[in-house]
Amino acid sequence: MRTIGIIIRKEFIQIFRDKTMLPIIIVMPFVQLLVLVFAATFEMKQINMVIVDQDQSASSRRLISKFEGSPFFTIDGSTFSDEQANDELLAGRSDIILKIPNGFEKNLVSGEVSDVQLLVNAINATVAGLTNAYSNYVIADFNKQMISENVNIIQPVKLKSVDVTYSYWYNPELNYKIYMLPGILVILITIIGAFLAALNIVREKEMGTIEQINVTPVQKFQFITGKLVPFWIIAMFELGFGLTLGKIIFDIPIVGNLGVLFGFAGVYLLVALGLGLLVSTMASTQQQVMFIIFFFLLTFIMMSGIFTPVESMPDWAQKVNIINPFAYFMRVIRMVLLKGSGFRDISREFFSLLIYAAIILSLAVWRYRKTA
Repeated sequence: MRTIGIIIRKEFIQIFRDKTMLPIIIVMPFVQLLVLVFAATFEMKQINMVIVDQDQSASSRRLISKFEGSPFFTIDGSTFSDEQANDELLAGRSDIILKIPNGFEKNLVSGEVSDVQLLVNAINATVAGLTNAYSNYVIADFNKQMISENVNIIQPVKLKSVDVTYSYWYNPELNYKIYMLPGILVILITIIGAFLAALNIVREKEMGTIEQINVTPVQKFQFITGKLVPFWIIAMFELGFGLTLGKIIFDIPIVGNLGVLFGFAGVYLLVALGLGLLVSTMASTQQQVMFIIFFFLLTFIMMSGIFTPVESMPDWAQKVNIINPFAYFMRVIRMVLLKGSGFRDISREFFSLLIYAAIILSLAVWRYRKTA
């Protein structure tokens, strides 16, 4: 234990002397949490709309005012020409065209079907889907009011309707920042754990100092433990720092037990550190480490569920996610922070990662060669 303690102390001294590593440890949490949480959002607040109103009636103006009163839409122009509206859409200056045909109000008053047309820019399928959903909601609300008014004119009776009461659990205000911040924290501590640990070991190879360590009586497990523990501690500190920053700035709810979260994070970091160590045994330079780590990071992040639910992915992708540690922690951190899940609720993920950590660390230690 004394030997491991000396190696850990040496690593901390080396880390705090490294001018390139300290900014990553200190500056990156601020950048990721203060910038990415605001930038990574699916909320649509400025949807540019062009109006083609060929009816010019009170009802058409009422429908248009519905869109003007919505916080999501910005009326960017009005025209009588379909071609001019299409040019705006093709040029990217508008996101959606609302076309109200001639006879719109006449059909509404007479009780016949009255159509409107929505032309949505669907280059970005996600944006198009949200834009269409918002538009349909506004039109449905307008339609409901018109039906109610017309029925009361024809037959003044009180309409019986279904009263729906709904509530949003775990995120009542539908604040997207609350959903994104835990996911960004997962990326943050993984980069600290896997990326920096791998770079640190390979840097020893480039400088030749690892050869000096290899000819000493230091055992392989002592060297590896001393190398990985400092980054485990730093990553755990980053998690606590990120949660504190999230609570102060974004008022992120912490419903569950932090002990459960940090316990799971400790096991998760063993997997991340094991992956970093395994990569370092296969690479000879820091450039090689960066290429390999970024390949795995991009793949794991995109399949982790940070932006889209894992359940909506194809079956083969969900099966591949068994080897994706991001997916485990991404799900658990949101369950604990937002839902208040306990250890019993996350026990399956916990023991899965525990087995994963044992396998990946054993493979990494076996792959590492001490040439003394």
